[in-house]
Amino acid sequence: VIRAKAVSAKEVDSGNDIYGNPIKRIQYEIKQIKMFKGPDKDIEFIYTAPSTAVCGRLLDTGGKKEYLIAGKSEGNGKMHITLCDLVSTWDSLSPTQKKSLNQRYQMGCECKLSPCLSIPCFVSSSDECLWTDWAMEKNNVDGRQAKHYACIKRSDGSCAWYRGMAPPKQEFLDIEDP
Repeated sequence: VIRAKAVSAKEVDSGNDIYGNPIKRIQYEIKQIKMFKGPDKDIEFIYTAPSTAVCGRLLDTGGKKEYLIAGKSEGNGKMHITLCDLVSTWDSLSPTQKKSLNQRYQMGCECKLSPCLSIPCFVSSSDECLWTDWAMEKNNVDGRQAKHYACIKRSDGSCAWYRGMAPPKQEFLDIEDP
């Protein structure tokens, strides 16, 4: 998971398919601003399919737009992204999301998000947070929970949604925050 700008793009060959046809990829040269989670080495290049029709992600290469990008890192300065990976412009993130990248999301690495696609929904264990944006906000995966809450592990080992501007206390009760 990185914050970065794309500075250039070019089409490259990345091997052949099973029929011997060349596989094309877009290689974005990026300027990494911050690594939130990943290898110790900076990411220099991001690879994706050449169009959205084959699950590629298109990035602005003017060097002005900053992105939050979650993809698959090879650990050698290369990352791969598809339409299924999180790629958002930095400006579109809420203040809570930006703050959570540094302070909160790491507290939820052992928690599971359980998407709720239609009501009623239930969790099957205490280490899950029920993610209801899709069901409650007309198929919106970038809704209120995604923008303003973080699923974090509590001191008793269970997981719960947390919202607040201050970093969460080591122990907190559900009644402290909605």
